[in-house]
Amino acid sequence: MKDTSAPSAHFDTLRLRARLNATLRGFFAGRAVPEVETPMLSQAGNTDPNVASFSTVFSGHVSAGARTRWLRTSPEFPLKRLLAAGFGDCYELGRVFRDGEAGGRHNPEFTMLEWYRVGWDQFQLADETVALVQAALALVGRRAEVVQTTYRALYRDVLGLDPVTADDGHLQTALGDVRIDPEGLTRDDWLDLLMTHRLQPANPADRILVVHDYPASQCMLARVVERDGVPVAERFELYLGALELANGYHELADGAEQRGRFERDHAVRRARGSDLPAIDDALLAALDAGFPDCAGVALGVDRLMMAMLGTGRIADVVAFDFARA
Repeated sequence: MKDTSAPSAHFDTLRLRARLNATLRGFFAGRAVPEVETPMLSQAGNTDPNVASFSTVFSGHVSAGARTRWLRTSPEFPLKRLLAAGFGDCYELGRVFRDGEAGGRHNPEFTMLEWYRVGWDQFQLADETVALVQAALALVGRRAEVVQTTYRALYRDVLGLDPVTADDGHLQTALGDVRIDPEGLTRDDWLDLLMTHRLQPANPADRILVVHDYPASQCMLARVVERDGVPVAERFELYLGALELANGYHELADGAEQRGRFERDHAVRRARGSDLPAIDDALLAALDAGFPDCAGVALGVDRLMMAMLGTGRIADVVAFDFARA
C-alpha cells in the first residue's frame, strides 16, 4: 500500500520545477511582456462540451453577484478582457481546474501558462512558443529538432489519407488495431483518435512538432479562413514527443460569432445532459467594444515538465497528485 502522505515527486524534480518557473518568467521579462493575475472563480464557465468545470456556491450577501461560481479551466476570458481594455501583451502563470480529468497524464488541478501578443498571427506565436520550449529543455541539457507542418499535410504524410476528403470508414480503418466503440462518435472524434493513437505516439521524443491550420469544425476560439479553397481554423498545436504541450489561436474578435459558438456548445451540452455553465457576457461585451488583432496560446506546464524528464506520469512532476492532495 502506497504512502499517500509522502510527496509524489522527487525533491530534485520540485527544485527543477522552481527553476522552470523562474525561466518562464525570465523569458517574458526579457521580452517586456508583463505578468498579470486574474480571478480563479468566475460568474461564467467554460462552455466547451469536452471540458468539465468545477463549481462552488458563494454564501455571502446577494449583492456580491451570482452565487454559483466556476473554477477557471483557463485564464483566457479575463485575459481577453484586459486586452480589449487596451492593456496589451500579457501572460499569466497559474493553477487551473478541470473536473473528471485524473489519470496518468491528467490531474484535476494543474498549472497553465497562457499569453497573448497584440498584432501577431499564429505563425509568429508558434515560433515564440518553440523558443520558450527550447529554453525549458536547456535546463535539462536537451534541445529538440523543430518540424512545422499543417494538419492536412501531417495526415497525408504519416497516414496516407486526406483528413478533408476521406470518409469516416477510411478514418476508422486508419486506426488499425485500435478498437473504439463507434457509438455517438463524430468525424472530428475519429480525427482526434487518429491524432492521439497514431500521430502523437509516432513523434520522436526529441522533436518539437508544430501543426497549423486545423479543420474549421475544430475552430474553438480561433478565426476561420480559406486556404486552397478549404476553410481552416487559424490555430496551432505544439507537441514535444508524444505529449501535446500547447494550443494557440489567431484570436476571434467577433462578439456575435463568439456568442454563436457558445450557444452551439450549449446545444451539444444540453443533448448530452451536461451542465450548462453560464456564458461569459463580460467577454462578449469586451469583444463588441473592440478587440485587438492578436494571437494567444496556452501551454501546460506539468506536461512540459513531463516531456523534459521523459515521464508519462503527471504524478512524477507535482508535489502531491490528486490521490495525495
